[in-house]
Amino acid sequence: MPEFMDIHHGMTGITADQLMEAHQADLAIEGEENVHFKKAWADPKSGEVYCLSEAPSAEAVQRVHERAGHKADEVHEVPLSV
Repeated sequence: MPEFMDIHHGMTGITADQLMEAHQADLAIEGEENVHFKKAWADPKSGEVYCLSEAPSAEAVQRVHERAGHKADEVHEVPLSV
């Protein structure tokens, strides 16, 4: 299944608890779109949050994020990794 990296901008000051809460919201509904969120990272200073997932499409990733209440600003397929 393809992997995707998505980016959320404007989350300046996000805490570890808030990141975990957002990630858990995604995990709670990811199966409905056949998406699996593997990991999330955040930089509270810049406000950038990154999520790595496996999904059938970028649109499926976005639908989960939207339903969980935090639409991604960018979703990129990651066709190569090492």
